[in-house]
Amino acid sequence: MAAFDLKGLGVAMITPFRQDKSVDFNALENIIEHLVKSKVDYIVVLGTTGETPSLFPEEKQEIRRFVIEKVRSRVPLVLGLGGNNTMSLVRELKEEDLKGFSAILSVVPYYNKPSQEGIFQHYKAIAEASPLPVILYNVPGRTGVNMTAATTLRIARNVKNVIGIKEASGNFCQIEEIIKNKPESFQVVSGDDSITYPLMTLGAVGVISVIGNAFPAEFGKMVRLCLEGNYKDALPIHFEFTELFNLLFVDGNPAGVKCTLNAMGMIENELRLPLVPTRLSTNEEIHKITAKIIDRSNHRTED
Repeated sequence: MAAFDLKGLGVAMITPFRQDKSVDFNALENIIEHLVKSKVDYIVVLGTTGETPSLFPEEKQEIRRFVIEKVRSRVPLVLGLGGNNTMSLVRELKEEDLKGFSAILSVVPYYNKPSQEGIFQHYKAIAEASPLPVILYNVPGRTGVNMTAATTLRIARNVKNVIGIKEASGNFCQIEEIIKNKPESFQVVSGDDSITYPLMTLGAVGVISVIGNAFPAEFGKMVRLCLEGNYKDALPIHFEFTELFNLLFVDGNPAGVKCTLNAMGMIENELRLPLVPTRLSTNEEIHKITAKIIDRSNHRTED
């Protein structure tokens, strides 16, 4: 099994839609090229930001094939593959063709509200079934249950095929405990753009980003500077995005980043129900701040 490195900027890629709500593959290809040319470190396909719960099974398969074909191995791909039915997920991991992907990102089981023991046994089962390395994904704001630091560390120490975690609990004490006590080979990445900078000063190795859909070069520069230990030069870039961080999530994800990409002329501002676009006030603010960031970026390029 090939190793996979979580260091750097990973991008949780959106799924663009046309006005009739069909998948916009032309826009998707443009986003792929935008990310590849900006030298992101890897792309996460069919994660939460991709509105996976609102996609039909045949659409997921088509998106997988399309992304693999268009990326052409230029950037590693991670497949979002999680669920709250462990047996079904195990069967899918054993039967699906996962060629073209380097790892899977698998969320803590949602809705069922499993115990910490249940979470451990769930990940143990899927790690044993998976032909690819497994990245844990803790996002209690969506799943309804938090995977504790103790459970994460237990998995990291005892389940060989698990290589790291996307931590989106927002709990600094919890994440710091994981970073402090984890095995050396186990990698921690931020699951929240807004706290990537402080988490990397603690020892996180990168981020699986939402804002990276729109600004992969700029946000990626901050991540690389942090990896080099150059926190002084990384901090102004972090501050440059502070306003946008909050706006991207005030009306839910991926509504905010889709609004940003629409402001950049890259996609239609379309989501599938039950998700809806940002409110008019949020939309206007995102357009203003996006224009400012693009203008500053253009000035730096000219200089």
